[in-house]
Amino acid sequence: GAPACAPLRTRTVGVCAPPGPPGAAGGGLCFRPGPLNDTTAPSLRPLYDALHDMVDPESIPRLLAAGTVEVAPLGYMRGRTLSDAFIILDEAQNTSPEQMKMFLTRLGFASKMVVTGDVTQIDLPTGTPSGLKVVRDVLNGVDDVHFAELTSHDVVRHRLVGAIVEAYERWDHPEVKAVNARERRRS
Repeated sequence: GAPACAPLRTRTVGVCAPPGPPGAAGGGLCFRPGPLNDTTAPSLRPLYDALHDMVDPESIPRLLAAGTVEVAPLGYMRGRTLSDAFIILDEAQNTSPEQMKMFLTRLGFASKMVVTGDVTQIDLPTGTPSGLKVVRDVLNGVDDVHFAELTSHDVVRHRLVGAIVEAYERWDHPEVKAVNARERRRS
């Protein structure tokens, strides 16, 4: 988050996994009609919003123009090596396992990588496994890889958002689902 972008001593690269059909490792990006900015802007908006929260908004155009900060869709990472950078993949729950592998293997020398996502908000087609779910099994036990699970107590939005998350967790619990199903059958 903010501590990562505050000093901007190294290049910061924000990458967003756009929702939609993942297809190949580049994602569904190539199949969206229209100019590049029109097709990528909606999926990148959360990264720009976060950037505006962490950095003086007046300096953002200069940082983007200088390449100190880069915001890009996941599909444009193929073939790149990101050295001397702090790299953030946002919305990683919407990656396929192939996309996740492609992204993780972009890590260059003197770089750090953070992958964020919420496995309760997957927007992939039915039957497509989430790369964020799969990567835990794949990289379990690999040195220098750490997984952190956040809870409703870590929510940094309106206080009600934490309560909403907890309510959905209770509602989604298998025992509660069984009770709700019985009640629906009765009515």
